[in-house]
Amino acid sequence: MITIVLADDHPLTRAGLAACIGEEDGLKLLGEASDGKQALELIEQLRPDVALLDIRMPEMDGITVARKVKDEKLPTKVIMLTAYDAQPYIVAALSAGARGFIVKTSAVMELTQALQTVIGGGIYLDSCIAGSVDSGKKSMDPLSPREREVLLLSSKGFPVKEVATKLAITERTVQAHLSSVYTKFGAKNKTEALIIALKNGILYIDELLEGELPS
Repeated sequence: MITIVLADDHPLTRAGLAACIGEEDGLKLLGEASDGKQALELIEQLRPDVALLDIRMPEMDGITVARKVKDEKLPTKVIMLTAYDAQPYIVAALSAGARGFIVKTSAVMELTQALQTVIGGGIYLDSCIAGSVDSGKKSMDPLSPREREVLLLSSKGFPVKEVATKLAITERTVQAHLSSVYTKFGAKNKTEALIIALKNGILYIDELLEGELPS
C-alpha cells in the first residue's frame, strides 16, 4: 500500500486527483492540502510514502516544500504536479529533492506508474515532458570527467561563477564545457541536458541530492 498526501490549491483538481487515487488498489490518500505550508505540516505529521505537490501554491510553492522535506530528512518522496510545461522547473525541483513530474491531464495509469517508479527508487518524468527530449543515446559522444562535473554542479543550481571557483577554472571554461555538453547531447539548454543525462545513466538523481547545494 502506497500512502499519499496530496496538495493543490485548486479544489476541483484536488478532488479529481483524490477520486483517482481512491479508485486505485494499493493507493491510500492520507490527507489533502490547499497550500504549501499545510502540505508540509501534513507530511511532517503523517509521514506518507509520497507527496503529490502542485508546483505553484499559496504560502509555499511545491519546490520549497520539496527542499524542506529533503532538509528535514523526512522519508517522503515528492512528485511534482503541473498543469503546464514543467521543463523550466525540472532542474530546480530535482535539485530540491523531487523524484518525479506528472502533468495533471495525464491518465491514471501514468500516475500509478509514477508512484511505483518513485517508490522503487527511480525518477519519473511524465511522457509529455520526457518525450519532448530526444535522448540521442546511440549517437551521443561520451562526456569528459570535467564536462560531467560542470553539468552536475550546474544542475544543482550553482551559477557559472561558483562552478568556476569550485573547479578552479575560469568562467569562460565553464561555459565552453557546457556548450560542449549541449552539442554532444543535442540539447538546447541545461534542463534538456540534465534530462538526457538522467535518462542515459550519465548522472544519477542521488548525486543531485547529496553534498552542498546553493543557498
